[in-house]
Amino acid sequence: MESVRFVGLDVHAATIAVAVAEPGGEVRSLGTIANRPEAVRKLVKKLGPAEQLRVCYEAGPCGYVLYWQCTELGVPCVVVAPTLTPVKAGDRVKTDRRDAEKLARSHRAGELTAVWVPDPAVEALRDLVRTRVAAKRDQLRARQRLAKLLLRHGRRPPTRTKAWGTAHLAWIKTVRFEHPDREAAYLDLLHEVEHAQARIPRLERAIEAAIAAAPAPVRDVIAGLQALRGVAQLTAVTLVTEIGQFTRFPHPSALMSYGGIVPREHSSGTRVWRGGITKTGNGYVRAILVEASWAYRHRPRIGYALHKRQEALPERVKEIAWTAQTRLYQRYRHLLGRGVMRQKVVTALARELLGFAWAIGVTVEQCQGLPAPAPLPV
Repeated sequence: MESVRFVGLDVHAATIAVAVAEPGGEVRSLGTIANRPEAVRKLVKKLGPAEQLRVCYEAGPCGYVLYWQCTELGVPCVVVAPTLTPVKAGDRVKTDRRDAEKLARSHRAGELTAVWVPDPAVEALRDLVRTRVAAKRDQLRARQRLAKLLLRHGRRPPTRTKAWGTAHLAWIKTVRFEHPDREAAYLDLLHEVEHAQARIPRLERAIEAAIAAAPAPVRDVIAGLQALRGVAQLTAVTLVTEIGQFTRFPHPSALMSYGGIVPREHSSGTRVWRGGITKTGNGYVRAILVEASWAYRHRPRIGYALHKRQEALPERVKEIAWTAQTRLYQRYRHLLGRGVMRQKVVTALARELLGFAWAIGVTVEQCQGLPAPAPLPV
């Protein structure tokens, strides 16, 4: 370890600022290189043997391309959580050079928190799932714009028509405006609604094909999570692609913190204050769990669809899923009876539901005999 050099990289789309923390204590900047594979290869060759380098950079919009480049070159690399990088209270100067030096210095001191880097197959599936989420949001915005245009000009749908159902869409297509400019705007918004509506089934078919082609361990965890009420295929694949291996979390509370659905706290001495959830974790996990938790406002039961999802699963997984149903329903009735707002109750259920998902994920992964990786701070 005496000859190890710690390299901090401040990565941007076109450039990378480089700094090195030498074994003797000196931290110096090496300037800026182009964000290109050949430039990274040349940098590694210049700094010395790959096994004596320790590279780090902050997670960001450039993804994990640089991580895989360093890994192929035999250089140990970590991707750092930007929000957990130490910052001095009085530091008011921020440049690429200073950021790279800070990363190198903090990496040498062991003060950085690594994030989980998915393998390329899981990352590709995650991109597909997130694209569907974006398509659903685009569909919502397109529908809102069209609905507001019709509302502004007094066009009301027939009574007892389900919003955006077949009858509602058929009525929308019969609407006409006398002014040609308004008619052009209406037709363009209608086209966007139809385009967004066509995207979602296409993406869902692609997700189903990707799941069928995924490795067996990934498929097993996706199937196991579907034992939970309110967790169908899309919810399960979202959890797997965003969380990765469940056994990397030593306790369900660590996973709850990762999801950002634990209460914030500011306590000192005898004063204890807790507020709403932190919302500092993975937003995709948090959103999908809150949506799934609404299913637990109903009495515990195993319907036809849930029974089909549970047929081939281990008994232990079914037991956890049934415990989740009974526990969360009782919790829902109890908190609602205390006068807690319904949305807050469902958020509380989402936190506990993530704990049950952790239990199922760990159970399935242990049945697969996978080696548990060292838990990473998240």
